[in-house]
Amino acid sequence: LGANGAGKTTTLKAISNLLRAERGEVTKGSIVFNGQRVDNLSPHQLVRDGCIQVMEGRHCFAHLTIEENLLTGAYTRRDGKAAVAQTLEKGLFDGLFIADVLGPYSVYGGTSEAAIRTGAQTPVNDPFLLVSAMAAVTEHLGFGVTAGTAYEHPYPFARRLATLDHLTGGRVGWNVVTGYLPSAAQNMGQDDQMEHDERYEHADEYLDVVYKLLEGSWEDDAVVYDKESGVFADPAKVHDIAHEGRYFTVPGHAVTEPSVQRTPVIYQAGASTRGRAFAGKHAEAVFINSPTKELAAATVKKIRQALVDAGRDPYDVKIFAMQTIVTGATDEDARAKYDDLAQYVDPLGGLVLMSGWMGIDLSQYDLDEPIGDVKSNAIQSTVETFQKASGTDEEWTVRKLAEWVGIGGFGPVIVGGGESAARQLVEWADETDVDGFNLAYHITPGTFEDIVEFVVPELQKLGRYKTAYTDGTLRHKLFGRGDHLPQNHHGASFALRRR
Repeated sequence: LGANGAGKTTTLKAISNLLRAERGEVTKGSIVFNGQRVDNLSPHQLVRDGCIQVMEGRHCFAHLTIEENLLTGAYTRRDGKAAVAQTLEKGLFDGLFIADVLGPYSVYGGTSEAAIRTGAQTPVNDPFLLVSAMAAVTEHLGFGVTAGTAYEHPYPFARRLATLDHLTGGRVGWNVVTGYLPSAAQNMGQDDQMEHDERYEHADEYLDVVYKLLEGSWEDDAVVYDKESGVFADPAKVHDIAHEGRYFTVPGHAVTEPSVQRTPVIYQAGASTRGRAFAGKHAEAVFINSPTKELAAATVKKIRQALVDAGRDPYDVKIFAMQTIVTGATDEDARAKYDDLAQYVDPLGGLVLMSGWMGIDLSQYDLDEPIGDVKSNAIQSTVETFQKASGTDEEWTVRKLAEWVGIGGFGPVIVGGGESAARQLVEWADETDVDGFNLAYHITPGTFEDIVEFVVPELQKLGRYKTAYTDGTLRHKLFGRGDHLPQNHHGASFALRRR
């Protein structure tokens, strides 16, 4: 029951879609009302008494619509991904970044049981296939796809990159990772990962092979489409790359013709000394994750210096800082949303992720054990950083550490109305020298819908956010210098146009 526009019809449709499949069969989903399962009740019986509490085994959030709550379980459905992509394009986002892992988080307790139980980045779908669905319903939005260099040969991988760049019209970026989960190495037939610095040596050669295939194999005018002669491409303009290196031997040419960008935009997120050197050589965009402005500014400075050391301009790379925003029409609305979210934080899930991130098994500590009693320099240092970000000096326990990363992970969290959130973003940009933000979500698509509705207009009023897309590829949108790698980029040295 409710006034016009309260959502009665929407609720009925949502319940009907959940309870009935196309052939009228009952699905695996369940509905719980006031703690009691009500799968056997009709939609009318459900609606007449009030609201739905739980859907498909997942708690619903009071501040979300029925559709938003349904979509929290839609990571396997095309419509859920499409809705997110369309929301981001409505808000003029540059791109959607998809993180990825190839193995479960198994550092906590030495098994993957806790990761499975809590859904801590497990299960996870193939990001390349997700992009195709989202690109089909958008025109401008870019896509940053995470893929590792450790477990797939660069020859077929280069084809996957080129294919996706073709299908999206040049809207693809590649987030290069060298791998960090032992479970991924073990499931790929290895005892463990390569040593840290060797992973970057391996990745350097991996990218060289990809550059040679995408930049140095097919000339720009190799494809002629000559109907009269029946010639599709001129063989004299398709070249074998003849690569022989320490890790790879690739004698032949690429099996795809050049895509719009040839090489997709190269993203990277390594923060170590070796990782920054890798970014200086290869990256066009870098993700950082620092909980305070001071740490972020220091990291940005080191990255820009790495580009100078590699012979590039320090601003040839766009640096995006991780940021989580909980917002609403007012500061009070935003705080209420945050408090609502906080009650659903799963400490076990937080510890599972942190164990993987830090390489330390946190299951050996009691949840209520004071951090001061934990004999680990890495944990002590992490908590010290979080305490500084939180602005409190209270004693932290292992539980509080887990709850802190429950919303926003290692990154900072902004809680405020649209005007307040926009102002804080501008302060971060001005004080740290970042170029933009990699916005994490707490609820999808609700997080992004709120940002588009409340934060984007305020940033536009401040003159700090675009009001329309630039036409062209992802690279051109980011840098305004055309579709291909710039001449001073390492990958461009393999381009045929430079021979």
